[in-house]
Amino acid sequence: MGGCDIFVPGASASGSQATGDWQKCFEFDVLGTVKGCEALAPYLEKSGSGSVIVMSSTAAAETFIVPQAFNAFKAALLTYAKQLSQAWGPKGIRVNSVMPGPISFPTGNWETIKTAMPDLYNATAGQFALGRFGVPEDVARTIVFLASPASAYTTGTTVVVDGGYTKRVQF
Repeated sequence: MGGCDIFVPGASASGSQATGDWQKCFEFDVLGTVKGCEALAPYLEKSGSGSVIVMSSTAAAETFIVPQAFNAFKAALLTYAKQLSQAWGPKGIRVNSVMPGPISFPTGNWETIKTAMPDLYNATAGQFALGRFGVPEDVARTIVFLASPASAYTTGTTVVVDGGYTKRVQF
């Protein structure tokens, strides 16, 4: 179609239950995002209102269960997105990131945890200020906002979408 206005890189090793696999997480989560951004840069610039929304996770900012590749690389993506926002801002491309908290959906990680580790699932479920796990639509609405003209002056920021799960103060 000759152009690109919005790019949301979403490939992740987490979907294949490979959160501990350093190579897969690096290739999917980091390199997939970087290569996609590099390939689309000229088209996003040509758009005049290009927007990139990098997918991270609250696991990037909170310690969660055990040290694993997924958490470390999602943290790296926050820095990448911030740096990219500074480099691409003068080109008219906005770059932001989204940090979903625990999101539940059929065949997702939390549905597996619900069956395999019910104590962890129930402990997590009890920590949401809004009283429930998130669903994909909760994250999608935030992405739509960040990509839209309603957020035309927003770049270099990270939006946490977690129903009040994380307890940290973000500045």
